[in-house]
Amino acid sequence: MKIEINRLNDGYWMEAINEGGNKMHMDASPDIGGTDHGFRPMQLLLTALGGCSAIDIISILKKQKQELKDIAITVTGEREKEAVPSLFSEVHVHFALYGNLDRDKVKKAVNLAVEKYCSVAKTLEKTATVTHSFEIVNP
Repeated sequence: MKIEINRLNDGYWMEAINEGGNKMHMDASPDIGGTDHGFRPMQLLLTALGGCSAIDIISILKKQKQELKDIAITVTGEREKEAVPSLFSEVHVHFALYGNLDRDKVKKAVNLAVEKYCSVAKTLEKTATVTHSFEIVNP
C-alpha cells in the first residue's frame, strides 16, 4: 500500500493520492490556520471505520443472500480532553440498513464486521471503546 501526499497551498491543505490514482483532500481546522478544504486527519479515521465496516457488512449480507437496498453509516467519536496527542476515547458506529432484511442475519453481519473483521475497528480498539448499533429500514 502506498499513499502520496502533496501540499496544495501555503497552509495545511493537502491532497492524498493512492496507487490507483484516487484523490482525497485533507486540511486543518480554521482555528489553527486551515481552510476547511478537506477532511481533518482524525475525521479520516472515523471515515475509514465507517467504510471498512460497511464493506464487511455488505459482503457478509451478500453471502447470506440478503437483499440490501442501501446502507447509511453515522460515525461519532469523542477525543481525550486536554491531551497531546488527543486520541479517540469513545467511538460509535450506527448503521441504517435498507431493505427487507432478516434481523438476526443483520445483527450477525454487523457484529462480525465491527468486532472481528474490520481492521480499522481493531486498530481503534487499542485506545478507544468502539461500540455499534443498527436499524433496519423497510423502504
